[in-house]
Amino acid sequence: MIKHHPSDALLAQYCNASLASSISVAVAIHLDMCSCCKDKVKHIEAQNADAIFTQSDLSIDEELSVDAMSLFDAITASDDVDDVYKMTPQTILVNQQSYQLPRALARIPHGKFMQMGKLSRSRISLEDGSLRSSLLHIDAGGEIPEHTHTGFELTLLLDGEFGDEDGDYVAGDFMWLDGRHQHTPTTKEGCLCYTVVSSALHFNKGLSKLLNPIGNLIY
Repeated sequence: MIKHHPSDALLAQYCNASLASSISVAVAIHLDMCSCCKDKVKHIEAQNADAIFTQSDLSIDEELSVDAMSLFDAITASDDVDDVYKMTPQTILVNQQSYQLPRALARIPHGKFMQMGKLSRSRISLEDGSLRSSLLHIDAGGEIPEHTHTGFELTLLLDGEFGDEDGDYVAGDFMWLDGRHQHTPTTKEGCLCYTVVSSALHFNKGLSKLLNPIGNLIY
């Protein structure tokens, strides 16, 4: 069962289309996996609609008339045609493991998986300022050395399982960590995650600390 969800504030920002693209993608994927948060979003969207249609600046008839004319003018003024396409499942192969990508990622390109030990990473092609989004794969028996965060790290588990000092996670779990947290993710069976980071990780122990001086180059 999914135990970790986006905050209500984050869901409200998603409904208002005010999130960065990479974070909005993470929320969209989570909603496809979590009926609880999907119901929350429906409720927020209904509240937003009620707020729009109960504004007191105009009478109801005037407001509906103005909105309808504005919408009609916007439609007829545009020569753009939206592409209608059938969504086909997209699968990827990582170290002999096959995974089906979430719907929200099916039409967004990603790079070749680069491997370092039991870790493999593919960068998602989203132009999103300082934010970096990736597919992160950890082979069975793998771990990410203990680290904290110089910015924030969003992790959405897409498939498989992993655990850290705070517990165990299943597909659909949505975790948001920052400099207040440090952890050592490990997986017995292997996992695929969607991640978003705003700055470099900071490794705390052993040889992995050698990566810290070049962290801003590889995050």
